This record gives sequence, C-alpha cells and structure tokens, in this order.
Amino acid sequence: SSSKPAERMPPKGVALTVEQIDLLRAWIDAGAEWPAATSAKLDDRTDWWSLKPIRKPPLPTLSGADVIRSRNPIDAFVLAKLRERGLRPTPEADRRTLVRRLYFDLLGLPPSPVEVDSFVNDTDPRAYEELVDTLLASPHYGERWARHWLDVAHYGDTHGYDKDQPRPNAWPYRDYVIRALNADIPYDRFVAEQIAGDVLFPNSADAIEALGFISAGPWDFIGHVELPESKIDGKVARHLDRDDMVANTIGTFVSLTAHCAQCHDHKFDPISQEDYYRLQAVFAAVDRTDRAFDADPAVGRRRQEIAMSLKALDARQQRIDARIREIGGKELAALDEKIAMAARPGTAAPRPEFGYHSGIESDQAKLKWVQVDLGKSAAITSVVLTGCHDDFNNIGAGFGFPIRFKIEACADPEFKTNVKIVADQSGGDYLNPGTAPREFDAKKIEARYVRVTAIKLAPRQNDFIFALAELEVRDGAGKNIARGTGVSALDSIEAPPRWGKQNLTDGITHSTPIVGAGSIERLRAERASLIDRVTGAPEKSERQEIAAKQETLRRDQSRLPPQRMAFVGAVHTGSGNFVGTGGAGGKPRPIYILPRGDVTKPGKEVGPGAITAIPGPTEKFALPKVHREDDRRAALARWLTAPENPLTWRSIVNRMWLYHFGRGLVDTPNDFGRMGQLPSHPELLDWLAADFRDSGQSIKKLHRMIVTSATYRQASTSDLDMAKADASNMYYWRMNRRKLEAEAVRDSLLAVSGKLDAKLYGPAFQDFIVDKPEHSPHYEYHLHDPEDPRAHRRSVYRFIVRSQLQPFMAALDCADPALPVEKRNQSISPLQALALLNNQLAVVMAKHFAVRVEKAAPDTPGRIVATYRLAFGRVPTQDELAGLTTHISQHGLASACRVILNLNEFVFVD
Repeated sequence: SSSKPAERMPPKGVALTVEQIDLLRAWIDAGAEWPAATSAKLDDRTDWWSLKPIRKPPLPTLSGADVIRSRNPIDAFVLAKLRERGLRPTPEADRRTLVRRLYFDLLGLPPSPVEVDSFVNDTDPRAYEELVDTLLASPHYGERWARHWLDVAHYGDTHGYDKDQPRPNAWPYRDYVIRALNADIPYDRFVAEQIAGDVLFPNSADAIEALGFISAGPWDFIGHVELPESKIDGKVARHLDRDDMVANTIGTFVSLTAHCAQCHDHKFDPISQEDYYRLQAVFAAVDRTDRAFDADPAVGRRRQEIAMSLKALDARQQRIDARIREIGGKELAALDEKIAMAARPGTAAPRPEFGYHSGIESDQAKLKWVQVDLGKSAAITSVVLTGCHDDFNNIGAGFGFPIRFKIEACADPEFKTNVKIVADQSGGDYLNPGTAPREFDAKKIEARYVRVTAIKLAPRQNDFIFALAELEVRDGAGKNIARGTGVSALDSIEAPPRWGKQNLTDGITHSTPIVGAGSIERLRAERASLIDRVTGAPEKSERQEIAAKQETLRRDQSRLPPQRMAFVGAVHTGSGNFVGTGGAGGKPRPIYILPRGDVTKPGKEVGPGAITAIPGPTEKFALPKVHREDDRRAALARWLTAPENPLTWRSIVNRMWLYHFGRGLVDTPNDFGRMGQLPSHPELLDWLAADFRDSGQSIKKLHRMIVTSATYRQASTSDLDMAKADASNMYYWRMNRRKLEAEAVRDSLLAVSGKLDAKLYGPAFQDFIVDKPEHSPHYEYHLHDPEDPRAHRRSVYRFIVRSQLQPFMAALDCADPALPVEKRNQSISPLQALALLNNQLAVVMAKHFAVRVEKAAPDTPGRIVATYRLAFGRVPTQDELAGLTTHISQHGLASACRVILNLNEFVFVD
C-alpha cells in the first residue's frame, strides 16, 4: 500500500522542532492573538524618511565636465549620484528623438512632419525651451496629463459591482481636471477643490465639479439601493463606500495606505485604527450622487435668492390662509364640508378607496416615497396633491399628509440621474391642507416619472405615516395624465379597497363629485364670495401682493438657464432603500471604531480628524461640537495642503517625475510607508518638493524644470558596462525607452490616419453598444462601428466601463478603473501584436492612413516616405523603402500602412 508523505512546515529547509510546533499549537488554541509589539510604534511618529519635515538641501558641488553638462538643479543631484556610483551619463539625444519625446510626454500625440522639421532645423539656441513652452500652453496638454491623474483617482463612467449601471454625469469631473491642469492652478487649490471646493470656493462651478474626485471610485448599487442599512450587508456596503473615499484621498494626495488600518492599527506605518475612522468621519454625511449647479455663479446666487423668496412667500400664504379659515369660522367650514360632500359620487357616504398609505414608522424622519409612471416622457405643467380623509384617532382631513416633502420629476425610474425639482418643502413644515388639492408649478418639466418623497412624516397615534388620496400630473392642456397610470413605492399598506398604491391614480378623493348634491361650481362660487365678504382690506391686499410677487419670481425663475448636473460627493436624501443624510439636514452619520472591521460590533464613537503621526498640521480638527458637514471636509483640505505636511509635496513631485521617466524617485507612488520603496535620490526629491511648495506650486513649472534638464534630454541607447552596474537605470545614466500607454497608441492611430477629432470637453463617447440597459447592462464592444466619427475623439473622453474593459485598450495595458492605478503596467505580449494587427479600429485606421498618404504623393516611393514621416517623424532607410515597395505591389497600400502601425517604433518612444 502507498503512503502519503506527512505535511510539514516549512516545506523546505530545516524542520520545526517538536517544541516549536507545540508552542505554535498552544498560541493558536489561545486565539492566535498577534502581539501589539509587532505593529509600528504609534508614538515613533517621525522616524521614517517620508514623515520627516522637508528641508531644502544645498545643491551638490560639481566639477569638470559635469559643470558644463548640468542645465539645472536636477542635473546637479543626478550627476552627483552617478559619480558616487561610478556611473557616467549618456550623451544628449538627437533633435528628432527629442521632439517626438516631448510631444508624447506633454501632449500624448505624435508631432506632425512640419513640426518635426521646424524644430530640427531651428538654429535658435532657445528652440528647445520655446518648444516646451508651446506644448505646455496647448489645450491638449491637459488632456494628456488628466489621464494620468484619473488613473490614480480610479475614475470611471459606471458604478461597477454587479449591476454596473452607467453614470451619465460623471464626465464633468474629468473635464474639471483637464481645465485645472491647462490653467495651471496652484496645486494646493487643485487639492482643496477636490475635497471641499463647494465650501472653500463657493462661487465657482469648477469647485462643484471637482468634488467628482470623492465619487470617482466604484459604488455598490445593490448594497446601497436594494439593501437597507438595517441589514448587515447594507452596513458593510456603506462602510466600504467610505473606505474607498478615505483610501482614494490619502493614497492620492499623501501616498499612504491608511485604509490598511480599518481592522487594527497599521502593521507597518504609524497609523492608528482611530486615525482611520476619524478620516471616515470626515465623509460621514457624504454620498455619491448627482448634484445640480449653475455654471455661472451669478445665476446660482439669483436662483438661491428666488427660492428663498418663494419659500418666505409660501409661508406667508399659509399663515393668511389659516387666518381666513379662522375669520370664516363655522360658515366657511360648513361650506368646505358641503363642497367635499358635493365632490363625492353617488351617495353622501365616503367612497371606500381612501388612497395610498405607507408603512407605519416609529421614527418621524424615516424617508418614504411614492411615484407614478406616466408611460412616456411628457411636458408637465403642474403636480396636484390631495390629502386623505380618515376618522382614525380623529385625524380627519389631511390624514398622513407629510409635514416636509419634495416633489421630483425624472426620466430615470430610480431617480439617480438628472433629477428635476418640482417643489421642495424640506426646509420647513407645511401646514396641513386638509383634503383641499394643492397644486405645484412644474414649469413644463420634461419627464416620465414623478415622485413624492416624505422627509418628515405625519403623526398618526404614537407613530408616523405618509398618505395621499390622489397624485395628479397635469399637461399643458390641463389634463391629468397620471390618471390610471402605474404606481410604485418604497413600501405600501395594501388593504383594499381602502388602502393601496393604485388608489393614488384612480381619480377618487374625499371630494370626488356625488350625484344630487348640488353644483360644485355654485358652492365654490359661494365660498369665494364668502371669503371676499369676510376678509378685510389688509388680508385682501396681502393676498394680492403675495400672488403678484409669486408670479414675478416664478417668471424670473423660468427665465434662468437650466442647471448642469455632476456626479459628485455630496449630501443626498437617497432613493430606494438607500437613506442619505439630506433628510436630516446633512447631519453626519455617527462613526465608530470597528474591531477587525466588524460592522456588527461598533466600539468607540469618533469625530473627524486625520493622521496624528504627520508632524506640523493640526490632525485633530478644531471644530465646534455643532458644525456643518462641509466644515469637516474643509478641515481635511487644509490639513492636506498645509505647507508643513511633508507628504503632500513629496507625493506630487514624485508622480510628475514618474510620468516623465517611467519610474519614480520613489517607485511606489501610492506608498511612502515602510512597505514602499526608499527614494533613489532623497535629496533631489526633497529639493523638488520644497521648491514646488514654496515657488507658486505650478505643475507646469515643474514640468519645465524636468524636461529641460540634461538628465531628461539623454539618449536612450544602452551601454553594457553601465547596464551591468545599474540594469534598472535607477540612477538615470540614460533615458528610459518607454512603451506608449493604450490611450496614446489609440490617439496616434487616429492622428496619423487624419481622423482624430480634436474637440475639447463634453460628454463621453461610447465605443460599445449597450444590451439590457434597464437592469445589468452588457457593454458589447464588438458591435460598435469603428467608422463612427463620434468615437474618433481623444481617448481621455472615452466612456470608461468598470466591469467590461475595452478589449483593444485592455490588451495595451489600459488602467483598470476598479482600482487606483499609481503606475501603468508595461507588458509585451503576442496579444498586443494581434490587437494592433487585427482589431477593427486598427484595420479601419490603416485604410484611412492609406487614403491620406495616397493624396500626399503621386507615386509609391513618395507615399512610403509620407507614411514614415507621419508615423515616425523621419524618412525611411533604403532597405525599408525597398521592402515596403515590394509589399505594396503584392498586398496594396492599406496593408503596408498596417505594417507601419505595427512596428515597434510606432508604440515606443526613445
């Protein structure tokens, strides 16, 4: 019989002794508790290079040829390190290589033949520096460098997770990043706008769109909308959502892995679990949602003024109505009752179909909603709500009518995108209207769905409810287009015939006309006459004044330009089972330390703050006990941008260096902690960080310093001796040859073929066809027509799907938007060659490339020269010319263009 060898640990090497095994077994039996001493000591706050204050070091002293070679301070540090390591720098690259390198680095596009010739033949000693300035001033610079930033922020145009629903209003954040980089706003403002722009820069549309940083990452639709927070999975979803906000913020701006401390103190870096949950508390009132805003701050201020004035007038109107009811006394009350009776059909007994009734709640602030589906989009002029009548607990007229509520209209049944407000009574209590219909002006909103959300429920007995007899939606002709339409609700008491969702659109209210009770028109005329008779001159004058002012304000409101929408981090009321903090006035949710991240065992409650181990900034925010939600984000923004915060400035200059050289001075750009790499040139990193921080924080100035250095201008040719001493080129003895990113390859295909649409900004283009959009969309890339001119824009404007990466882009190492991508992979595989050869976009662009060069020259040799100049910025060698001439004679010009587009030279930059 065969016997299996006993398993052992470790599998190789010296086996553990019996005593050691017994010790481990006893430790496991006791709970395997990890000794606290193995964590980084939290009181050892600054004993790590990245946490120490930035001190601008003196420039190294150079001698001999190095003095002549050095062009700026960068070279002094690099040359000194090369000499220290026994290495020598590589000579400067030729001008054709330099112009191509600059264009791809700064713009992400190939230079045209004219642009190459202009630089190569320019004898001005400052030609290089002037070219750098020209490229930095180009609007395409922002497009190129925004893509790098969006990688780190893990921006996407869909939510991700199971359903991966689209985010049609995510793109304003992408455009904000492009504009901010083009405008070269100071970096501290760039950071602050993305965390708290709405409070720190309240009159800026950019500052609203910048908040898309907070909402850039994935969002669990099922975990938020379909699961209430009362369930464990709902709690987990909301916890992970805040975790993404914390990880994105701290990883992006200060290059630390704070999210590793959600279950326990960080094992390697001085970040406590309490630090982590204080960071979660910063975002405790924030959710991912669409936010309406005005592009023009003056329009926004005027809109706010009108809304406040209308709210004040509405309150006056309700007060005067109450006075009139009091003055009218029993006579008016009796007439109102007659009108109500006259509205009932057939008999004086009330109809049994009372209306819609929500579930009963013990919490008056519990959100409830009910909505109607009009069947198709329509222009809505008004929405009419009619209260119920029920004798339960002597409530009577207005039974269940919400004390605070909102009426919204939308084309989206889930009310997640492009939600339009018909009426907002969330800021103050609404007087009970009884059973009298209340009409709300919708200002001709175009929508299919109308929703009423109760924010403060009506009292019932020792509990609270939401009830309505009828919801009418009127079109331009005054017709109720909601009559008989479908109704859905968060919850509903279905107790027919009295209570049921469908009662909301059945046309029956407490005042539905009855046969033989007299003319309702005559009774209403009597009522108007009575009011006119008993109302004194002051009341009449006030009513007329209110009506005139309301009409003027609504007319002014209708003339304002429509608001824009952006998907951002903001206070939100929620939808479905998702309860935001809007109904509670934006009050932050309580945040507790969770032992081992277990949402079912909340520990100590914590307030907002940051990482205590970073010296200098005030990490425990000095906020009053009662403060607004946005005060927390503003405090975090100030902490991040404090001059004495060393990580912020080291992080950004390291990222800029990485994208120019292909590796960072710290080659773990999102981790400056003990598990990250040490800086190869710590003095250079600190000199750049200090200079950047203290000299205006201009990213373009930093670019200019890097690309004008002799270090950057080196050739990429290798040297055997140098390669043996520094195979990874850690010390920059030459320039790194780099493979272009997927976006630059795609943009180059479009550029050389003459099909690139250089239009800036706007909604994303889609290079797929959507299947099953109403539930879990399938993004079918193979069904898209590559000839569609709408998709011939730069790749930064591509609609980024999280669940299904674009196959062509994925093959070329495109960033995965489900994760922060601090540094792109640079793989080389057969799949990439096959994609460039056979993908439909590559095939189509090769054909257009052929048409372009065919027009550029009358014969084959001239056309081959044109392809090389467009694709590589040079003329072909004689061997290349002869080989392609033969290929064209056998396979045609379009096939030859495919060959050109598949050469390494097309996808690599020296």
